[in-house]
This record gives sequence, C-alpha cells and structure tokens, in this order.
Amino acid sequence: MTNILEATSFGATSTTDDVLSGVNLQGKRIFVTGVSAGLGVETARSLAVHGAQVVGAARDLNKAKAATEQVRKDAAADGGSFELVELDLAKLKSVRACADGLLAKREAFDVVIANAGVMATPFGHTADGFETQLGTNHLGHFVLVNRIAALIRSGGRLINLSSLGHRYSNVDLEDPNFDRTPYEPFAAYGRSKTANILFAVAFDRRHRDRGVRAAAVHPGVIHTELARHVDASQIEKIIEQRNQQLAAEGKAPFRWKTIPQGAATSVWAGVVAPAEEIGGRYCEDCHVANLVPDNVPIDAMSEGVLGYALDENNAEALWKKSEELVGESF
Repeated sequence: MTNILEATSFGATSTTDDVLSGVNLQGKRIFVTGVSAGLGVETARSLAVHGAQVVGAARDLNKAKAATEQVRKDAAADGGSFELVELDLAKLKSVRACADGLLAKREAFDVVIANAGVMATPFGHTADGFETQLGTNHLGHFVLVNRIAALIRSGGRLINLSSLGHRYSNVDLEDPNFDRTPYEPFAAYGRSKTANILFAVAFDRRHRDRGVRAAAVHPGVIHTELARHVDASQIEKIIEQRNQQLAAEGKAPFRWKTIPQGAATSVWAGVVAPAEEIGGRYCEDCHVANLVPDNVPIDAMSEGVLGYALDENNAEALWKKSEELVGESF
C-alpha cells in the first residue's frame, strides 16, 4: 500500500479524494460490503476510480445496481473495475453462499472492508435467531470474513466499520440475544459496534504473522440510511450532549460529515496508513484514536475508544462465543 502523504495531514474534514490523492490502486483487488447506499457506494467509487478492482456485496442487488451505476462507469474510465455479488448478512445461508462463490473464483483480495450494517433497529431476530444488530453487524461478517480469510493476500488488510456507538455498551456474552435483558436499541447497537472492534483485534492477532492486519474505524456522524430507525429528537439530544462536551473542551461545535468525509477513514486505514500503525487499533478522523478510561461517561466523550473494545481477553472471549453461536470454528 502506498502512503503518499504523512498520516497526520488528514483529519475530520478530509474526503476520500483527499486521502487517495496521487494514489494508484491498479492491480489491487478490494472487497466492500454494503454497496447499495451511503458509505459503501462512496468507498467503492473512490477505490475503483483510483484503479482498484472492486467487488461490492449487497443484499438487494437491484438497489445496489442502480446505486452503483455511475461507479461502474467511472471505474471503467479510470482503469478500475466494479462488480456486484449477493450477500444478506442477516442470513448465514446467504453469507456462506457468498463466501463459497468467492472461494470458488480463487481470486485474492488486498483489502476487505466490512462496511454494511444496521443501527438502533426495533427488537427482532435474524433468520438464524440472533438479535438483529449483533447478527447483522457482527456475526454475519464474522462468518464471511473468516471463511474468505485465506483469500486475503500477505500485506492485506481487514477494515471493520465500527462507530462511536461502541461507547453505549460492552458485549454481553452471557445474554447476547437479549433473552433475559430488557431490549434497548442503542445498547444493542453498542454491543454490535464493540464486537466489530473486538473482531478486528482478534483477527489481527491471528493473521499478522502472515502479514495481514486488521483495524476498526469510526466513520463519523453522517446523514445516511443507517439512521432510519432513530427518532430525530433522539439525534438532536445526542448532538446537544456532544456540543456541551466539545464546548467544555474548548472545541468547535459538532458538524455533520459528508459521505465522502465519512468514507475517508475506511479508505485511509485500508490503503494509505502504515499497516503497523493501524493493526489491531480503532481509528477515527483518519488517525488512530486515543484510549479513554472506561469510567468516563458517554456524554463526556467527544472522541476516543474505550478500553474494553480493545481488550485482547475480551476479544478472545467474543471469538469463542461467536464460534459457538454460528456453529463453526475458525
């Protein structure tokens, strides 16, 4: 991977085009999930127009085809390529079929970006009986990525999209599906986003000896379809708390990110940042995030990552529980 500019030259307002300025990705093959809207489409576009061969995965292929029509045209004009494969992360049958299809082609990937996800959904279950957010955001990607891990080349990377939402909750390995715990949408979201980080930590530990690194990223707060289940007043309350904390720190008020700004950290961690810098870490605003003590209240944090999300013992325990839940060992 090419690091054209020093990592410190990028920040919260950097876009995908800023991060990839001067970067040639011809010959690189990159897999991106969730390419039917928002961040996934922009991530795929930015990589493909810099010459990468991008394979995009989506549950609704018709929606994804319409959303990525321009991506395909731009990629062809700039030496890259774009193709679609079907993937429903809420159905392990679909996840395994997608993985089998990729393995059958025997074409290696330089980067896998696990971008797809849901947020603060009403209580429900995936086709396999998992709580919707844990099942879709974590367990679907857990099975997919581990099944195709052999396709990731030495020097390659796994980038899991997490969120500042990890601050809402650690994983609960005793009651992962809210069988005994009262369901709260953001608590469930927090569990799944913490799981995304812990999965990157454990995957990095398993694969770094062969030159494959993994990291988790927070894209920022962006207007996308992800927030369709969240009440507008709830978002306003969260932003108000954020602004109070930013003011207390002497920082400028909160600003929404654009989609190209939101996808920038995924792209930066995937193909620009030095591997040893991001491996096993959590990144935000195109830099590695600082560790924040676990006893700091959520509304007193404007940035950073909580220690439980990077704890290796926690990561190993989640890995073991995930294998148990999906009935497959990796």
